Amino acid sequence: MQIEKGAPGIIDGWMALVERVRAEFPGLETPQAMEEHRQTVLRFMERGEALCARADGDIAGVILFSRRHGMICCLAVAPEFRRRGAGSMLLGEALRRMDCSRPVTVSTFLEDDPRGPAARGLYRRFGFVEGAFSEEYGSPVQEFVRAPQPRDYESHRNTTKTARKSPT
Repeated sequence: MQIEKGAPGIIDGWMALVERVRAEFPGLETPQAMEEHRQTVLRFMERGEALCARADGDIAGVILFSRRHGMICCLAVAPEFRRRGAGSMLLGEALRRMDCSRPVTVSTFLEDDPRGPAARGLYRRFGFVEGAFSEEYGSPVQEFVRAPQPRDYESHRNTTKTARKSPT
């Protein structure tokens, strides 16, 4: 499985995956809502904030994230690729592309929702903790928050080395 940047040329495959899982996501019930989501995905692609996981040429999963808002906006994995690392790979890569010196948030299903345990478990593994309850598209959700993360040691070490070099 490999992660790649979402681009307009794959929008049909992307939306085919969304169509398959849309019953699991409030707000995608109508053709109009699906068209609005398609336009949203294209905007995220233009900003470089859309990634997909591919396996044998098929789109196995997708993620949308906002650097500006420090938010994971949408994460979906095809049923046959769940519990095979696609979600972890997508979330990990999205977090690497975000400013993790700021909090990162995501809204997800409640614990007692059948869709909740797997999603919540994934976010917990990446350091997210439970936050406020709210509602999105008429469905109850809970925000998960990942606290600001210290800079990666290797990046810090390289920056420090560069800063210590004296002019010759």
